[in-house]
Amino acid sequence: MNSQELARYIESTDSISKPWLLMQLRLKKLQERRAEISHEEYIQELAQLHEELMNLGEWWLGIEDEVFG
Repeated sequence: MNSQELARYIESTDSISKPWLLMQLRLKKLQERRAEISHEEYIQELAQLHEELMNLGEWWLGIEDEVFG
């Protein structure tokens, strides 16, 4: 699945409020740009995505059925 297909999936399932899917979209876009950017820029952007993912924390606790059901 490429970034455009993933974006269409997110829109069609009304999943814009699901942060893990938005993170996957950003990661997919970075992967698609990998050949166009320097190794250092890729590593820097990947590290930033990782930090943002870790900052999501356990936001889903208590609403597991709603979010993952």
